[in-house]
Amino acid sequence: MPRIHFNEVVTRDGFQNEPTFIPTESKIALVDALGECGYAKIEVTAFVSPKAIPMLRDAEEVMARIRRVPGVEYTVLVPNQRGAERALDAGADELNLVMSTSELHNLANLRMPREKSFAGLAEVIRLVDGRKPVNVSLSTAFGCPMAGEVPQDEVLAWAARFVDLGVRGLTICDTTGMAHPAQVAGMAETLQRRFAGQQLTLHFHNTRGMGLANVLAAVQAGIVRFDGSLGGLGGCPYAPGASGNICSEDAIHMLHEMGCDTGIDLPRLLDIARALPALVGHEVPGQVAKAGRSRDLHPVPASVSELQNQLQAA
Repeated sequence: MPRIHFNEVVTRDGFQNEPTFIPTESKIALVDALGECGYAKIEVTAFVSPKAIPMLRDAEEVMARIRRVPGVEYTVLVPNQRGAERALDAGADELNLVMSTSELHNLANLRMPREKSFAGLAEVIRLVDGRKPVNVSLSTAFGCPMAGEVPQDEVLAWAARFVDLGVRGLTICDTTGMAHPAQVAGMAETLQRRFAGQQLTLHFHNTRGMGLANVLAAVQAGIVRFDGSLGGLGGCPYAPGASGNICSEDAIHMLHEMGCDTGIDLPRLLDIARALPALVGHEVPGQVAKAGRSRDLHPVPASVSELQNQLQAA
């Protein structure tokens, strides 16, 4: 079975909707700790307007002070040319661009039609001009909470337009947790046929409890790259009731139990995950950090040991 690569998005996608500002020092410490766990990428921050996302107003300082681990790509989200310039100056390893495949969601999220978003992102790609790899994340690729179904052909058409511009990777996003495993399997198979040369990543949310099932369906269809968020933090502010991303440690635990190689040091990651609620000031959705791994055994109660001894003596 091929190596499965995980991208950690908690310090960007996970934190951006948190109501209380997370100190810069804490973000840096978290990125540094995650860098030692074996991730393929860490999406550190976003170079966006501080007015739009106050949580990420410290993007330059965070990028300047993190300790970079060889072999880990430190990627950032950029919305426009100004964000791209800032990201390049900050030494980002990869720039991640985002637009929605749903016109209504793009209007709600980015305040512009899709064609205008595409034109702006095309300018960013031309500005970068191959100096750094570019990834494009296509939101609501499995459904829009306002428009309903987004036809697969429409998702593929937008993906092809970006591939033609020379991007390295595509992330296909279930932004509001509407995907189901059969749909995911079909999308994964088609993506790999159409864009075999691309770095393909799938990004799932667990809004309706199907996040891990969708990861499994994608792995079985041949996808080897996934986004995840520590503790399951995150969510789409433009989709009422949309809860967070799939929980990184839960997904990685599932794959480890199945014998998959992710390169992740899961015990180390779980130690970090267990400190997350104190950092954000509330409980988080992740389960394995609370329950422990399936193979973590509990002490035998004294009463059971006593009963065993009695049975053996009988």
